[in-house]
Amino acid sequence: MSLLTLFVLVVVLAILFDYINGFHDAANAIATVVSTGVLPVRTAVLMSAVLNFVGAMTGTAVAKTIAAGFADPLQVTQVTVLAALTGASLWNLLTWWWGIPSSSSHALIGGLAGAVVARGGLQAFNWVTLTKKVLAPLVVAPTTGFLIGLGAMIAVLWLLQTTRASTVNRRSRQAQLLAAAVLSIAHGSNDAQKSMGIITLGLFSITAAGMGDQLPAWMLPKGTAAHPVVPMWVIVSCACAIALGTAAGGQRIIKTMGSKIIRISPLQGCVSSLSGGITILTASQFGIPVSTTHCISASIMGVGAARRLSAVRWGVASNIFIAWVLTVPISAAVSFGMYYLLHALFPVV
Repeated sequence: MSLLTLFVLVVVLAILFDYINGFHDAANAIATVVSTGVLPVRTAVLMSAVLNFVGAMTGTAVAKTIAAGFADPLQVTQVTVLAALTGASLWNLLTWWWGIPSSSSHALIGGLAGAVVARGGLQAFNWVTLTKKVLAPLVVAPTTGFLIGLGAMIAVLWLLQTTRASTVNRRSRQAQLLAAAVLSIAHGSNDAQKSMGIITLGLFSITAAGMGDQLPAWMLPKGTAAHPVVPMWVIVSCACAIALGTAAGGQRIIKTMGSKIIRISPLQGCVSSLSGGITILTASQFGIPVSTTHCISASIMGVGAARRLSAVRWGVASNIFIAWVLTVPISAAVSFGMYYLLHALFPVV
């Protein structure tokens, strides 16, 4: 198999990963609006799909982190990228099947770590970036979402303490639409960019192999390997893929996100969605590939804890936490093994 043919396979798998990401994470933005009955599932999913596309077109800071932050793009081969995508995709599909809201973002980064280390050793991967952009946010982002949700819910309850319950419920249901829209845009702004970064990484591998002249100029990334400019065709392709994946659903995880963590009211759904959206949008601006799943799950927990700690079903929450912790190492281990398998099949590339 030629290098260019393998690159096509990388692009297809990256787009598929993006699609699975949208399918897997569809519940993140709409779980609360569905579980409280504000919108039927299909309507909420289609709204979220359109806004995921909009969010994906808003920037490329996260894509640049994926493309150049974790490994030298000029030292990464197509097999490395393919192994990373395979490991991440397998973990995504397993957690979707089990109904566990794990992180597609961390699955991809874990997969990239395992594949890069398999090819070039421990020194080939940028562990400082992993610490700053992944491991620290792994703690900080959900904590921020939890605290924003907790603080915002306490403030809202205090402000509305003299308002009739029926009025609060009606207005909250209306506000939930806006909150879900913000969270959908935030999801697209962060998650779609991971696949953009992976494809850009593959493009630099093509140029490093001296085969860039075999592709049209518009397909190649501008800038340098350290400071890449993501091609427009990559941006649009990934935006479409995550939107289509979101449109396909994710009802298994909607059940977990919208009802198993806490029994959620329209007011709680509104506050948790806005809290999660603010956390994710902030991370996107700084090029931090956070987990939208982590952020919205933590926001829901924070909102539930505002009334009383026992409102949160901590047994379900602990299972989610375990999935968070396991995602990076398991994806890395799978991709590490996949690299050797793929390298044996395609030794030249």
